Amino acid sequence: MDVEILSRIQFAFTIAFHYIYPVFSIGLGLFLVIVQLFWLKTRRPIYHNMARFWTRIFGLTFAVGVASGIVMEFEFGTNWATYSRFVGDVFGSPLAIEGLYAFFLESGFLAVLLFGWDKVGPYTHFFATLMVCLGSHFSAVWIVVANSWMQTPAGFVLAEKVKVTADGMHHPMTADLAAGTFSIQEIPLPADYVVQADQLDNVRAVITDFWGMVLNPSSIDRLTHVILGCWLAGAFLVISISAYYLLRRRHTEFAKTSLKIALVMGTTASLLQLWSADSTARGVADNQPIKLAAIEGLAESQTEAPLGLFGVVSWEKDAEGNITGINESSVKIKGLLSILVSGEFMDMTKAAETEVKGLYELPSDEFLLTRYPDATPEELAKIRPEYWPNVPVVFQTYHLMIACGMALIGLSVLGCVLWKAGYLFNVDKKWTRAFLWILVFSVFIPQIANQAGWFTAEMGRQPWVVYEILKTSEGLSKAVKAHQVLSSLIGFFLIYTLLFFVFLYTLNRKVKHGPRDDESIKVLPEKWQKIVKIEHGPTLDE
Repeated sequence: MDVEILSRIQFAFTIAFHYIYPVFSIGLGLFLVIVQLFWLKTRRPIYHNMARFWTRIFGLTFAVGVASGIVMEFEFGTNWATYSRFVGDVFGSPLAIEGLYAFFLESGFLAVLLFGWDKVGPYTHFFATLMVCLGSHFSAVWIVVANSWMQTPAGFVLAEKVKVTADGMHHPMTADLAAGTFSIQEIPLPADYVVQADQLDNVRAVITDFWGMVLNPSSIDRLTHVILGCWLAGAFLVISISAYYLLRRRHTEFAKTSLKIALVMGTTASLLQLWSADSTARGVADNQPIKLAAIEGLAESQTEAPLGLFGVVSWEKDAEGNITGINESSVKIKGLLSILVSGEFMDMTKAAETEVKGLYELPSDEFLLTRYPDATPEELAKIRPEYWPNVPVVFQTYHLMIACGMALIGLSVLGCVLWKAGYLFNVDKKWTRAFLWILVFSVFIPQIANQAGWFTAEMGRQPWVVYEILKTSEGLSKAVKAHQVLSSLIGFFLIYTLLFFVFLYTLNRKVKHGPRDDESIKVLPEKWQKIVKIEHGPTLDE
């Protein structure tokens, strides 16, 4: 394998492993805020016990998330140096804000959250919990903003470094001019400028509108989608462990109360995610039509475009192995994709007439001619597949994400129905126990959905690292060799595997130890005792 493939595999592996943990931390952060609010309002010790137990789980996910995330910062410089230099002015700004403000906010209050139970008052501790929660969400904001700019770049201009002589004439950096007769300046390039590989050393993206960059066309939709996915991951982690306790008949009251709150949180987030998914997909249709055609396996442009439920997509190749098209076989609902793209749900007949572009017309001839001005229509048709993502893969990852989302809605809604009907906690019934076992393993579903969603987003952008501006193959480090990337990839795999097993071992120990059910008001600090005046208060049902 060449350097590009190995570098992409390495970054995909490290970021996929890292992304297991922040989604737990963000979701658990919100759960902790809710639990502490219940405790301050009802003064029931069970909420205090819940807050302490789930804080220990939060601390574990946060620690592993930080440890696993450090590597990616260095990968930008080691494997993707050209990309880092090209987008440094743009990409560095949100990442710097994330590090200086968001990470310091959450890490600064983390010590109070983890170790301040017997040292500060309850309202101070709640404030620390709230700040950690906000900090983790704030981190997600700037990371998603940076990534969204790669998907839909805005608020910038390309600038070229040139040599300027005393008479004001501009010369390329390769011009042989006598030392001291020129100065080096950056000049903005035309909006239709096409980046050339041999000019990458002297061309870069420069911010012209900071808020235009932050509020690029996809950032709000993608941020909403990511945050809701994190809430689902946190909620189903709580659901999983709580269901396990119920099945083992341990910490029963603790498990019931945790499960109730997590089910409400999971149901709310999953239903909101359905709305977010619709908005995000419509944004993809507007800004990245190739990605939409790829995830739906749509070859031909058409009205009444069908929405695929599941199926198989494969490449169609000529005798020489060159991609010429796709073969698609799936179960579809006629016209639904056109309706969803249009957003005109009040007049579905009219909405179904919305045309959805297919891969055979994407990218457009006009776009390709800016890069191949002398190409004939026949040559453009042969070139076009080079600008398609890996359609067979993104088709499957997208539909896997959708299937997981539907499963999360079904499980959370069914859990709430069984709770209200009085069956959820009757562990003597076989079908109740079966459902609780499903909930135990449901913790994997939001993780699979989140990972599949990111694979769809990132692979669906290919062959671009910055959409329609800089190709992935052009962003590599020039000095790095394939064997160097391979050796570091193997090293990361071994270290991350060890870290993953340490995480599982520690999590298992904490779950087996469980909450301290015997903790009473008498062991609380004096400051807390002034607020906690009654043994029992209103229940969640009341």
